[in-house]
Amino acid sequence: MKCALISPIVFSMFLHNSLAQTTEFYSTAQAHSHNDSRQLRPFAEAFDQQFGSIETDVLLKDGTLYAVNHEVDASDSRTLEKLYLKPISEQMEKNSGLIYVENDVYLQLVFDLITPASETLPALIKVLEKYKNLTESNCTVKIVITGNIPAPELFDKYPSYVKFEGSPDIAYTPEQLERVALIGQSLQKYTGWNGEGPLPKNDRKSISRVVQKAHGLGKKIRFRDAPDNINTWKTMMALQVDYLDTGKVIQMGDYLRTAPR
Repeated sequence: MKCALISPIVFSMFLHNSLAQTTEFYSTAQAHSHNDSRQLRPFAEAFDQQFGSIETDVLLKDGTLYAVNHEVDASDSRTLEKLYLKPISEQMEKNSGLIYVENDVYLQLVFDLITPASETLPALIKVLEKYKNLTESNCTVKIVITGNIPAPELFDKYPSYVKFEGSPDIAYTPEQLERVALIGQSLQKYTGWNGEGPLPKNDRKSISRVVQKAHGLGKKIRFRDAPDNINTWKTMMALQVDYLDTGKVIQMGDYLRTAPR
């Protein structure tokens, strides 16, 4: 049997349509501000862009939680309450209990524990008790823990509003999986790609497999340590990665609002 030949023009149209189907739903609701505490205006810049996910470092020092990566940076102006918990709670009070004006737009607030979970997580839970509107069952802010995560068998020791970032390499029990908010992994585990040009074919297959695995578990996925440029963002969208990591908050916001679909 002879194989039908597809003209380059037809193939190009097919490829364009296929990519469009996987990128058209992306908005800033799928944007993730990693290392957000290092922005010029922590929380505020990503909030103004209506990011769906914001991640801050959390370090415990002398009983106080700071949104910093190193002890030397801890100061009264860098406490977790001042930079995140208080302004987020205030925004919800302004919006009748919602983080954003739209009632179907959520914020995934990711705490990257720098100091050990055994000490830091209880301190975080204690300070969250002051902000009840962040921990209600119907809250549009979802609390997620990453970094120094407790062992899966300890997940149920913490309040139900606390969820965890999972790993694609761990086989969770059904009960543990209930506490996993999303799957996260370093992109460098699958590729040494620098974000320029196309992603190597074999690396693309490896990344696609882990994306499909996460989706098969009913979980969203994001990749840390990815190149931070438009070409990478487009590639991640084509691979159906749920959250796009970036340190370029304003640039990604502009891109997601204006990129052709």
